[in-house]
Amino acid sequence: MSLMQLQRVDFSVGGPLLLEHVDLSIETNERICIVGRNGAGKSTLMRLLAGELKPDDGEIRLQNGAVIARMAQEVPQDTTGTVFDVVAEGLGDLGHLLAQYHHALHEGDMDAMGRAQEQIEARHGWDLDLRVQQVLTKLELPEDADFAALSGGMKRRVLLAQALVRKPDILLLDEPTNHLDIDAIAWLEGFLKQFEGSIVFITHDRSFLRSLATRIVEIDRGQVSSWPGDYENYLRRREERLHAEAQENARFDKLLAQEEVWIRQGIKARRTRNEGRVTALKAMRRERAQRRDLTGNVRMEVSSAQNSGKKVIEMTDVSQAYDGRVLLDNVSATIMRGDRVGIIGPNGSGKSTLLKILLGENAPQSGEVQLGTGLQIAYFDQHRSVLDDRLTALENVGEGSDFVEINGSRKHLVGYLQDFLFSPERARAPITKLSGGERNRLLLAKLFAQPSNLLVMDEPTNDLDVETLELLEELLADYKGTLLLVSHDREFIDNVVTSTLVLEGNGRLADYVGGYSDWIRQRPAALFATEPEPASKASAAKPAAAAPPAKPSETRRKLSYKESRELEQLPARIEALESELGERTAAINDPAFYQQDAAAILAANEKLAALQAELDQAYARWSELDA
Repeated sequence: MSLMQLQRVDFSVGGPLLLEHVDLSIETNERICIVGRNGAGKSTLMRLLAGELKPDDGEIRLQNGAVIARMAQEVPQDTTGTVFDVVAEGLGDLGHLLAQYHHALHEGDMDAMGRAQEQIEARHGWDLDLRVQQVLTKLELPEDADFAALSGGMKRRVLLAQALVRKPDILLLDEPTNHLDIDAIAWLEGFLKQFEGSIVFITHDRSFLRSLATRIVEIDRGQVSSWPGDYENYLRRREERLHAEAQENARFDKLLAQEEVWIRQGIKARRTRNEGRVTALKAMRRERAQRRDLTGNVRMEVSSAQNSGKKVIEMTDVSQAYDGRVLLDNVSATIMRGDRVGIIGPNGSGKSTLLKILLGENAPQSGEVQLGTGLQIAYFDQHRSVLDDRLTALENVGEGSDFVEINGSRKHLVGYLQDFLFSPERARAPITKLSGGERNRLLLAKLFAQPSNLLVMDEPTNDLDVETLELLEELLADYKGTLLLVSHDREFIDNVVTSTLVLEGNGRLADYVGGYSDWIRQRPAALFATEPEPASKASAAKPAAAAPPAKPSETRRKLSYKESRELEQLPARIEALESELGERTAAINDPAFYQQDAAAILAANEKLAALQAELDQAYARWSELDA
């Protein structure tokens, strides 16, 4: 029996139905990803599933005893207390009692502790206290830490714990990767793959989607369709469906045009005798009027400036510390005209600081930064601080003018914003009424209207739908200037950048050729090098895995026969381990893998972890012997 069923569900927010005649069922142990354009109704469907909204028509049935928990897209601003308090809040009134008991225990207030204990025992609540403790341990959360003082990524982990403590049969996640760094996203992927219930999630992160989803549910023009299998299967079958739909619409429109010619040019007596054909034409007109055409794609074009100098930025021997922590320790980098550089690092590692130093906004504590000549910089700020909430979309982009000039072509603002999917009414509305995705599109429109030869983008992918992301990728790949990109979207980085600067901790800044996947492939041996090389374009041309040469004063010990044999055999062993690791990873990513029992899934994951540890040890040993 299905955990939940939606039958002929309608929902509207004014105008055409946002969701129309939705039929959907959620089975046990599924991981369903909801996809669709910005504004299609993904979050609305999620809120209907959670019971936060009631449908205008139709029925939603939930299996008796089934529990639903939802992790919201944004961290609630009014959430206070310790981590234990926030997690226990997921249990309602009993959770508040447990939180009171823990506070009284820490404060030594025996009277308050006794009162809380009495009520907890009366409601048989100690099992739930154990459950809270187990969830905190599983998610590695400090129970006494102040929630308000946590990083954004840790706050989202606490909210996930708040949802999990209810032991949900259906877990609802709305953009769970937003504002998480790459390590946190990888952790979340692994955790959710082992979750025993069903998951319904919305995400713009295609790597996360591909890794997790076993079924795709698409919302398109009010209609909800289900696509079993992985994301690639959905993309292929969706293209086939859209092609067939376009052909059918073209055939219908051609026939309608022919009938319109007949009704206007036909002899009146003939039309009177053929009332059936006239009736059919009226029905065709009604059908065409009710058709909801596919939303167009964003048409983006960057306003280019004259070429900058050949050398764009040169950073030499820069050091920077903050609050007693070293962010950059004597690092160097050179960025040339036309480079597309990705900047990768955990939250708090200093990515924004590095950007400000590279752009000359902040002076480093030591070292030197030289900017090239003729630079015109356009900056995409993830906090959207350049948008004025008091103004409309038109006023934010036009800044007092009714026109923008893009590469010598003059466009009216209304037409220009239509390229970014803003209707004239939407363009004239205050931007406080825009969704997160619409605000990001507006920021792109404002940015691209500004002539530039150095484009700086700080987390541009948040809240954008997949189609817009793919178009943005194409545009950035063709950009004639220089690009600096900070992003946690692994696939976006892979598809856009040509090199990466990675903040590896302890003040190290490493330079790798290629994107995120190239960094992952090169990273193990590079991290085992005896000492890191300064990050520069010169070092980027060398294999990142190579250890630096020994100094003349250093003596190299001669290897024994046994060690020489081990060194000869290590490459083949590493290759075999990588091959087996790849096969097992592919098997785990197969949706059919999760149809096994929990013990088999756990054993396979443990074997994968053991293989990874063995491979790391082999790399370490190879680096040690080779040096």
